[in-house]
Amino acid sequence: MARHLLLVMVAVAQLVPRATGYPWPECGGNKTFKGNSKYQANLNHVAAMLPNKASASAKLFATAAAGVAPDRVWAMGLCRGDSDAASCFACLTQGFQDLPNDCSYDKEATIYYDACILHYSDARVLSAADTGLSADTYAQPFLVNITSDQARFNRIVADLMNATAEYAAYNSTRRFATGEADLDQEFPKVYSLAQCTPDQTPAQCRECLAGIIASTLADFFENDLAPRALWVNCNYRYEVGGLGVGGAFYNVPAMVRLASSPPAAPAVHPEIEPPPPTAGGELKVLTGGRKYSVSGLVLVVMLPTLAGLNLVACLCFRRLQRPAAQAKQQYPMHSGKAEDIEMVDSMQIDVSTLRAATVDFAESNKLGEGGFGTVYKGVLPNGDEIAVKRLSQNSTQGVEELKNELALVAKLKHKNLVRLLGVCLEQQERLLVYELVPNRSLDLILFDAEQRELLDWGRRHKIINGIARGLQYLHEDSELKVVHRDLKASNILLDAEMRPKISDFGLARIFERDQTQAVTNRVIGTHGYMAPEYAMRGNYSVKSDAFSFGVMVVEIVTGRKNNHSYDSQKNGDLVTTVWEHWEAGTVTELVDPCMGGSFPVGDVLRCIQVGLLCVQGDPVARPIMSSVVMMLGSDTVSLQALSKPVFFTRNAAACTTKDPIEDMSNTSNVTTRKITSRPEA
Repeated sequence: MARHLLLVMVAVAQLVPRATGYPWPECGGNKTFKGNSKYQANLNHVAAMLPNKASASAKLFATAAAGVAPDRVWAMGLCRGDSDAASCFACLTQGFQDLPNDCSYDKEATIYYDACILHYSDARVLSAADTGLSADTYAQPFLVNITSDQARFNRIVADLMNATAEYAAYNSTRRFATGEADLDQEFPKVYSLAQCTPDQTPAQCRECLAGIIASTLADFFENDLAPRALWVNCNYRYEVGGLGVGGAFYNVPAMVRLASSPPAAPAVHPEIEPPPPTAGGELKVLTGGRKYSVSGLVLVVMLPTLAGLNLVACLCFRRLQRPAAQAKQQYPMHSGKAEDIEMVDSMQIDVSTLRAATVDFAESNKLGEGGFGTVYKGVLPNGDEIAVKRLSQNSTQGVEELKNELALVAKLKHKNLVRLLGVCLEQQERLLVYELVPNRSLDLILFDAEQRELLDWGRRHKIINGIARGLQYLHEDSELKVVHRDLKASNILLDAEMRPKISDFGLARIFERDQTQAVTNRVIGTHGYMAPEYAMRGNYSVKSDAFSFGVMVVEIVTGRKNNHSYDSQKNGDLVTTVWEHWEAGTVTELVDPCMGGSFPVGDVLRCIQVGLLCVQGDPVARPIMSSVVMMLGSDTVSLQALSKPVFFTRNAAACTTKDPIEDMSNTSNVTTRKITSRPEA
């Protein structure tokens, strides 16, 4: 009786009209523009460009930009993965007609349709900062009187949601997936759809969809017939249908199927026996209209894969035969993709705007000066505070290094990385515009006799953790695998809360995901922070960044610089001094005395030990940054034993280092290499 009652409820609920307000606009409201302004003209230009661009794309996705800040317009259009080019064009065109009416003169606005999403603003949208709308498209609750069936329904929906999200993130380059689940032979089906913007990595897409599921499950995704959650960079929905009430709401075959009873025998390779049906729910992946169980799919995929292994082996062998010069080309200094160029172009700011913001680069607005130029404080017409890096005319940073910094920083988004807002390449000027980080660089506070008192142990510990997390993002979690190559205290900026932000990516390099190291003949860095294998042989990797991090850790704990001796009776550097005190059990004597002895000894010792682990001579022995974050965050994680760190003896032009690969007890194994040293900022 309960099941028959359910069918009646479904039939009635499907007739309930959609919630009012469709399509769903979201207006920023914080920033506005005037009619007939530059912003309006730029918006019109983007409106004429974006629908054509998105509908012509194989992924039905595009971005477009026009103008320069503060009147720059950046727009994004995403059409549903089962749309065709004509409906995509029509939907986005309609969006540009509707949004100005719904969000009059708002610089930031978004509108959600069934077939597409349109967003525009005066700043580029990043997936890590996505916010959105949860739209419950039906007002009628589901299964309100059948508690046991409610629980079962919610379990099936949750499984289907996660399976569809997983497929969209990891099995589709378009970041789009559809799914279906059988509730029961007498119950209707449930259909699902998940989508992200295709510019996201699989991990970013999955995180975005997980955020939707987590934030809307209780309010919208339980006991409901057809909810949806809509964010700028990802969206999810499901609907109950079937049994003559209604079929799938999408126009393509389901890519994921969750069955509660054994389905019909799948069509598999004729030489492979179909797997026996399993009890309970079974996840099916549908490809090209053919249905395979997971085990069957593995066999089908493995046969042609094994057949091609000889070809792959031959290609790999030929690749190893290439000259070294060719091999280096696969790891470019910066990305030359057309979308990267478009992204940089969209960030252009007029030189007149920046001159006005900095009062023509007034000396009173100077924040600091480094190897590549001078940094000035500025205020844009809209009141936003900025830091403008003015590259000197005789700067050693060439065009390639500038492009590298732009292409890298514009793509990176993390709370412990400085954010690039814009660029200006006009009138012989090369200007980079960053968010203003009010407390400037770490070295200006840490090594100042008076300012260092602002850094109690809690702040120092937060700074160490923040730098580690920023490096973990660069090395392991971002879309790009990035080696910074110039980590030092002057390249760590501190915000108003004394949170660290890694800056200055002029020397950074992009690595392939499976790449472990690279070699350069042009060794550029800062004395005291360079890993020995980099200073001596030009080898750099994430482990050379780990070395620089270890040096900074002992600097932060002791309040001392690493580039000169602190004991007149010895010729060792700071790392040497810390190691000797560690062996003697007196390392707490080196803790910065300005803290007045007010610090937890256990935390200090753990930080020093992690720092010494990172400066070990053998790069393999140094931990990766995700391990560092774990070691710093928990006193239950055991730390490996320490070995003696590498020692340095410097003069003005050369760095002399024991080769960590050689026997470190053999004093004859010393190599001298001419390097270029970047001055401290």
